[in-house]
Amino acid sequence: VQLQASGGGSAQAGGSLRLSCVASGRHFSINAVAWYRQGPGKQRELVAAITRGGDINYADSVRGRFTISRDSAKNMIYLQMNSLKPEDTAVYYCNAEGTQVVVATARLSDFNSWGQGTLVTVSS
Repeated sequence: VQLQASGGGSAQAGGSLRLSCVASGRHFSINAVAWYRQGPGKQRELVAAITRGGDINYADSVRGRFTISRDSAKNMIYLQMNSLKPEDTAVYYCNAEGTQVVVATARLSDFNSWGQGTLVTVSS
């Protein structure tokens, strides 16, 4: 399963951006999705996630400003980012985990896939 992220770019502090991520492949089902980010000189961190059970979790630093959502019918994952701050500057990665049918064996296999990253730059 391949993920393709888009929507990054530049914004002023206080502005908004919406990231999108589309999953493609054959015979797969997504159970959980998430957005991560990696700022300059920092480790990759979890920004927001929708768990397998449907719970939604946010990092403390983005709670109340960012909203994660998914459109299962379109295999899309979104991150709406409002009230952006310079410290939100990072490369953002989408992540999805689920199951996929292995055609050769007709059995289910777990997958955990990452998008290629999209750069968000917030200026003060």
